[in-house]
Amino acid sequence: MSERSNQYEIGLDKTPANYVPLSPLSFLARSAAVYPDHVSTVYEGRSFTWAQTHERCRRFASWLAGKGIGVGDTVAAMLPNIPAMNEAHFAVPMTGAVLNALNIRLDAPSIAFQLDHGGAKIILVDPEFSGVISDALAQMSGPKPFVIDVDDAAFKGGKRIGEIEYEAAVAQGDPTFAAVPPRDEWDAIALSYTSGTTGNPKGVVTHHRGAYLNAVSNILAGNLGQHPVYLWTLPMFHCNGWCFPWTIAASAGINVCLRKVEPTKIFELIRQHRVTHMCGAPIVYNTLINAPDAPKGDAARRVVGLIAGAAPPVAVLEGAESIGIKLTHVYGLTEVYGPASVCAEQPGWDELPPAERARMKRRQGVPYPLEEAVTVINPQTMQEVPRDGETIGEVMFRGNIVMKGYLKNEKATSEAFGGGWFHTGDLGVLDEHGYVIIKDRSKDIIISGGENISSVEVEDILYKHPAVLFAAVVAKPDPKWGEVPCAFVELKDGASASEADIIAFCRSQMSGFKTPKAVVFGPIPKTSTGKIQKFLLRDQAGSAKAISA
Repeated sequence: MSERSNQYEIGLDKTPANYVPLSPLSFLARSAAVYPDHVSTVYEGRSFTWAQTHERCRRFASWLAGKGIGVGDTVAAMLPNIPAMNEAHFAVPMTGAVLNALNIRLDAPSIAFQLDHGGAKIILVDPEFSGVISDALAQMSGPKPFVIDVDDAAFKGGKRIGEIEYEAAVAQGDPTFAAVPPRDEWDAIALSYTSGTTGNPKGVVTHHRGAYLNAVSNILAGNLGQHPVYLWTLPMFHCNGWCFPWTIAASAGINVCLRKVEPTKIFELIRQHRVTHMCGAPIVYNTLINAPDAPKGDAARRVVGLIAGAAPPVAVLEGAESIGIKLTHVYGLTEVYGPASVCAEQPGWDELPPAERARMKRRQGVPYPLEEAVTVINPQTMQEVPRDGETIGEVMFRGNIVMKGYLKNEKATSEAFGGGWFHTGDLGVLDEHGYVIIKDRSKDIIISGGENISSVEVEDILYKHPAVLFAAVVAKPDPKWGEVPCAFVELKDGASASEADIIAFCRSQMSGFKTPKAVVFGPIPKTSTGKIQKFLLRDQAGSAKAISA
């Protein structure tokens, strides 16, 4: 039967009664209607209900619309994990615009590039970052965005650089403002920049459909249920907080906001608000485990934690359990909305010896509940590798929780989607159960504290040093950050430089978290054609020699 004569298509059309484009904006509207008096957000003595949060978002959306913000526009935010950052995830898309949450660790040149490239018309700025934003605005080549200050009584210092304060803008907005629903669930909802191996970072464009589906996947993968109490240790700028602003709205939970990761404060908030869930990189959990006031045994409140970044060390998985946090490892990238695979726990794992249990739980795992697939594929044949735990291929994703593509970069988008899969650039294997295990990174990206660092970017800076002849950067295991950059440097004849000199030089030209934490001097191994043999350097970086250098 031809498609035209298909009986299930004749007279059975999409209408407003039976089809609505998926959007996480619906989560906020529902929770405000069904649970209006339930607490939605707490922060430093302030609290809001879901009805109040809904109204605040509509007010700010109304104010934005009054400034001409609408479909296709970009609104940037340079904010820590405070209520305004959470509200921006709803208020900005309510106008049809796209939210660009900026990494608060970046330097002015990086921020200036992103504001120019994304065409931000408005930017929300916390006073802590007023200095770097002022510098970034001065370095922009295009029109500068309108600046909104977001005051925070919990931060002392900084200054206002904007034309209006956030609360004033909210107060001026219309509480009855009707959100502009996406015309298509494929419409963009967010713009996030990811580190590239060369050149400028790429702008990842995500859509309403993917945000909706990943928000729900978080509930299922993280066992959130209804009314979770979620502690914001994960930066909201990082892949839109892994979609958790929308997740907590969908589950009508409580956002426990946290400006800065401080162990004593975290334990206090867990106890005070009876926190049930949190997310973070290995460094966050490792910091908590090693805090002198960490509650142990029966004194610890049971919390479910999602952990991502480099595969978590066994010591972190075991240590987290000792302070009451049961971890589940998730894996993903900015291009797949944060985590889009999970090391799904199987019956009987809790009975395994600690070391074996940790080994099972540190795999990258299987697709998120609403992601179509994640697997390891031979990039030449585009066939899945055998499930033997040995055959290496490239980790690839496919499904609705994959970005639209890279903003203004059709070539990179086409390459990323070659063969009908999203190519992560990570190399891995499949075990006998079909779980993905990452073995290496084809582009030598270093994951430090959950943040991606391009080794090539660091190398480019090293080569600017007048004493450096050859340079290479690889990941070095680190008990605190998971991985840190380790630089191998071959000096020019007659030149001299110390480890402190090299690190200081890098720090003067790039963000602090990207600078090498160790420098090893000496001849760098190369092939006969002059290609640096990084696999040998990675082995050396993991040895006592490099660590003590």
